[in-house]
Amino acid sequence: MKRVLFLFSILLAAVFQSLNAQAVIKFDKTTHNFGTFSISKPQTVTFSFTNTGDKPLVIQQAFSSCGCTVADFTKQPIEPGKKGEVKVTYDGKNTYAGPFKKPVTVRSNASNSLVRIYIEGTTQEDK
Repeated sequence: MKRVLFLFSILLAAVFQSLNAQAVIKFDKTTHNFGTFSISKPQTVTFSFTNTGDKPLVIQQAFSSCGCTVADFTKQPIEPGKKGEVKVTYDGKNTYAGPFKKPVTVRSNASNSLVRIYIEGTTQEDK
């Protein structure tokens, strides 16, 4: 009887462990500074991240607050321990020259489901 209860408790613990399993997104860096560049030359950076959780990670959205910043991301599920990317492009041609800092919000099925990454820099008029 003790053996049956012991095996049942191990099985129950395994079930609870699998219910608590989640994906976790961890970016290598969350901010990129482009420095100073011409306003007519779009700039692109790739942010790498790792799924440090124990379930597959799925990015559902990566968006910014304005049309000058566009994000593209890894579409397929990222297995635990594997890497993915969010590629962010800033095109300042319809903006004013000067400093900027733009957030990109990444939404996923991870336990930290909303993560913000940032691009910044200074644009200058073409010479």
